[in-house]
Amino acid sequence: MPPPNERRRGQLADAAIELLVESGVHGVTHRAVDRRAGLPAGTASNYFRSREALLVATAQRVIEQHQTDMAQAARSATVPDPAAHAGDLDGRALAIELIAGSLLLAAGPHRNRYLAIYELRLESLRRPALSAAIDELMAAMAAFTGDHHAEVGLAIPPAAIPAMLVMYGGALFALVTGPVELVTPEAVRPLAVAVVEGGLAAARDADVPAQ
Repeated sequence: MPPPNERRRGQLADAAIELLVESGVHGVTHRAVDRRAGLPAGTASNYFRSREALLVATAQRVIEQHQTDMAQAARSATVPDPAAHAGDLDGRALAIELIAGSLLLAAGPHRNRYLAIYELRLESLRRPALSAAIDELMAAMAAFTGDHHAEVGLAIPPAAIPAMLVMYGGALFALVTGPVELVTPEAVRPLAVAVVEGGLAAARDADVPAQ
C-alpha cells in the first residue's frame, strides 16, 4: 500500500475548513469535501474512514498551520533589537509584540481557520472521540508554545502558559466572531497586554504557598 499523500490530505482538510465556515459542521461530509477540493468521489473516504476522522484531521490541520505561523515568527524574532526592548528583562514587551502580531494574523488573513476550530470545539461536546483528540492537540499546543517562547528568548515561566493560552483563545474568539474591520493594531494590542499580564499574574499566584 503506498504511503499517504500528505499534500492531498492537506488539500482535503483545507476544503473541510472552508465548508465548516460556510455551513457549519453538518456541511462537512466526505462527498462535500471531495466536491470542494475538486477531487474524485471517494477520495476523502479513502483518507479518512469515518466522518469523525475527517473532523479530527481538520482540527489537526488548523493546529499545524498555527504552529507553522509561530515558527515563522520565531525565526524573525530570534534576535530581538536591544534598543527596542531595552529594560525588558523578563521579555514582557517582546511577548506583547509577538502575541499582538499573532492575533492580527489569526483574526485577519487566517480568520477562517479559527472559525473552523471553534465549530469543531462546539461539536466535540457531543463527540467524545473528537473531544479527546482536540484536548491532545491543545496539550501539544501548550508544549509547542513553551518551546516557542524559549526559542525567541522569552523568560515567560511555564506556569504562565496555560492561562495565556486560555486568554489568547478568548481574545481570538472575540476578534474572529466580530466585524473584521475592527481587527486593528489599536484594538489588538490591549488584548495582547491582558494575555501577557494575566499569564504572569497566574504564574505568580501559582508560586504563592497556600495559607
